[in-house]
Amino acid sequence: MGDPNISHIDVDFTGSLPAAKLDHYMDMYDMDYGIPPEDIPDTTQGQAFFVATILIGVVLVCIVLVCGLGNFIFIATLTRYKKLRNLTNLLIANLAISDFIVAVVCCPFLVDYYVVKQLSWDHGLVLCASVNYLRTVSLYVSTNALLAIAVDRYMAIVHPLRPRMKYQTAYCLITGVWIVPILISIPSAYFASETMYPHGDSLTTHKVFCAQIWPVDQQAYYRSYFMFVFAVEFVGPVIIMAMCYARISRELWFKNVPGFQTEQIRKRLRCRRKTVMVLIMILTAYILCWAPYYGFTILRDFHPTLISRQRHSLVAFYIVECITMSNSMINTFCFVSVKNNTMKYLKKIVLLRWRSKYVHAGKTVDEMDMRTSSMPVTEEVVCIHLR
Repeated sequence: MGDPNISHIDVDFTGSLPAAKLDHYMDMYDMDYGIPPEDIPDTTQGQAFFVATILIGVVLVCIVLVCGLGNFIFIATLTRYKKLRNLTNLLIANLAISDFIVAVVCCPFLVDYYVVKQLSWDHGLVLCASVNYLRTVSLYVSTNALLAIAVDRYMAIVHPLRPRMKYQTAYCLITGVWIVPILISIPSAYFASETMYPHGDSLTTHKVFCAQIWPVDQQAYYRSYFMFVFAVEFVGPVIIMAMCYARISRELWFKNVPGFQTEQIRKRLRCRRKTVMVLIMILTAYILCWAPYYGFTILRDFHPTLISRQRHSLVAFYIVECITMSNSMINTFCFVSVKNNTMKYLKKIVLLRWRSKYVHAGKTVDEMDMRTSSMPVTEEVVCIHLR
């Protein structure tokens, strides 16, 4: 469950089980790596595992608070104010919706699974498959949304004379941002399973492992599927985004602007440079957060003996998982809080409610909103809106 792409399980089979019982459990897992059962260490014991459990619990709680609240504020302000609904913000909204779903729906179950039950799933197969599926869809939606934002910025800055994308085309693009992840994530739900494994020395003590587990005879299909997803949802988007931002940087920093530069032109240029710098930092954070996850997955599924023999392999996975999930908080801070002036509009909503209640009791909120929204938009606000 912690890993949406998993093909085997690292668990402790060294308890005092009868030989027949042990052989039964061996048949349940993809452990055919030439490793004797007695050489598989117990990865759920020790101080390192305890610290890793606390760490992942803190990260999950922070995701619930930051991504849940921050993305809700952004979606609410985008719904309330039509002036915020430019193309870039609509693309960012997809990122916010996917992160919000994970924070509100998935993270509470993950806290129970990782921290409270310590790798034991008690919520049934349907929720096991659903949480795995939603997490996988959210990951790929975030990737596609970041790619769409990079292409949108490329067209707006490198080819400013070309007409901007029409809203009908934008809606088709947004549909594609969701349809592709929904389709390619189906295996994460189809192969999700609840697998019982022994825990401790007693035969009656067990835990339930929830993850995407492919049958042993379909490992070749799994590896082909994983490499396809790795290419389509990580390597390809990263290369395209890097090329877009490299071309944008060349346009903004190394190309001379013809004619006399007025103060307004210089201010707009500085504004665009700041925006691109933030987007480049977001791309860098995405690579640094997700590269360890894909690297760990490739090492685990293509060279499993290197992972299975390590006592702290589960601790390493927890650390990688924490780094990976923190990317959603980075996106929320950068897109929602910093570059969309969301807090300004939130204060505006609160101020309008307060004025309508205590200062202008005879006027409606819509009338107050009309008065405040008629103020001229400054260049700084235009910059913040990523236009």
